[in-house]
Amino acid sequence: MTGLGQIAQHADDLDRATAFYRDVLGLRHIATFDPPGLVFFDLGGVRLLIEKAAPAALLYLASDDVRADVERLRERGVPIVEEPHVIFTDDGTFGRPGAEIWLAAFEDSEGNTVGFIT
Repeated sequence: MTGLGQIAQHADDLDRATAFYRDVLGLRHIATFDPPGLVFFDLGGVRLLIEKAAPAALLYLASDDVRADVERLRERGVPIVEEPHVIFTDDGTFGRPGAEIWLAAFEDSEGNTVGFIT
């Protein structure tokens, strides 16, 4: 095994989901194949597949500034389901000892919960 290659997320409306992930979140759109109804985005070298047949997934998107990213989404009317907060002060397990790990969550256009994490 060499790492994560692709993840999938459910969408009822592919056009609406495409607009959300491309225009609101700013992800790079790779391709759309319709039919059969597949939309691909780039998540830093990992493909994000949006499709009707996929189950809902809980995605955590990397953020340099969780609070700023949440405010940007809030200004665009995106529902925030978990306000930014510190979940862990790193002891060196994930990176620099003493660094605060922040988390927040929002609802995408399809009702899926998606998180931001530092």
